[in-house]
Amino acid sequence: MKKLLVFISIVISIYSYAQNAEDALKQGDTLSNEEKYNEAITKYTEAITIDKEMSNAYLQRAYAYLRLKDYNNAINDYSEVIKLNPENSFAYLSRGSAYNKTKKFDKALIDFDKVLEINPEDQEGYNNRGWAKKGLGNKKGACKDWKKSKKLGNREAKIIYRNNGC
Repeated sequence: MKKLLVFISIVISIYSYAQNAEDALKQGDTLSNEEKYNEAITKYTEAITIDKEMSNAYLQRAYAYLRLKDYNNAINDYSEVIKLNPENSFAYLSRGSAYNKTKKFDKALIDFDKVLEINPEDQEGYNNRGWAKKGLGNKKGACKDWKKSKKLGNREAKIIYRNNGC
C-alpha cells in the first residue's frame, strides 16, 4: 500500500510539473502575441527551467529574441531545438536566417542545405540559401536558388531574382 501511495504521489508531481511548464509556455505565447517580447522571454525561460526538453519553449523564445534583433540568443535557442529534434526543418531555416542576419553566411548555408535535405521542396530554404550564397559572393549560385524558389511558387523570389540581375 505504501508503494502505491508513493507511486501516485510521483505521478501527481510529474503531472503538476508538466502542467506548470505548459502554463508558462501559454503565458509566454500570450505575451508574444501582444508583442511584449521581453516578458514573453521570461515566461519561456520559466517553462524551460521546469522542463529542459520543452522544444516549443525554446522555439518560441528564439522567435522573441529574433523580434528583438538578439540574433545570437535566437541562434542558441534554435540550436537547442535542433538538439532535441534534429529533423525540425523550421529550426534550421530560422537559425540559418539568423546566421544570415549576423553575416555568418557559411553557417547559414549549412543550415539551408539541411533544410533542403529534409524537405527538397522548401521554397524558403532555396530563397534564403540564395541570400547566403550572395553573401559569400556566389551570385550564380544565388540566382539558381532564387530561380528554384520562384519555380516552387515563391513570389518574393521572383522579385529578388529580377532585382539581382539574374
